[in-house]
Amino acid sequence: MQRIGIMSYILLSNAYIFLKEEKENDMGARFIQVSVIYFLIGVVMGLAMGIAEAFRYTSAHAHINLLGWASLAIIGVIYTVYPDAGKTKLAGVQFWLHNIGLPLLVISMFMFAHDNKGVGIPTAAIGGLLVIASVVLFVINVLRKVRQR
Repeated sequence: MQRIGIMSYILLSNAYIFLKEEKENDMGARFIQVSVIYFLIGVVMGLAMGIAEAFRYTSAHAHINLLGWASLAIIGVIYTVYPDAGKTKLAGVQFWLHNIGLPLLVISMFMFAHDNKGVGIPTAAIGGLLVIASVVLFVINVLRKVRQR
């Protein structure tokens, strides 16, 4: 249940970052802000795993760091360097797909670690498909809006 609380915090943090007053649709900043939340959670989780020698959560830890921290930070930098890409509706939809899908995917990994495949498999399928859809939208957006200078 604690893991669901952590993922709820991520979703609420994402909603706050997305909805708060910001200058003209600055998706680059929003992706970077969300990425550092994932970074903090990933680092604290890694430390707790090491101290407790509870390495069955390695998969969740890796996904938080790679799909949360690293990928979203890179996307944020791209949208900052190429603001036309960040001003599209695709970028906003991508933000939500990724930040709903990733917590679901991570929750499923906690379920798998506790042999709860009955709920874990459909949760992983939904979360994974949302993240994949987000990545596809990102690729489409970059190919349409990012041009050489």
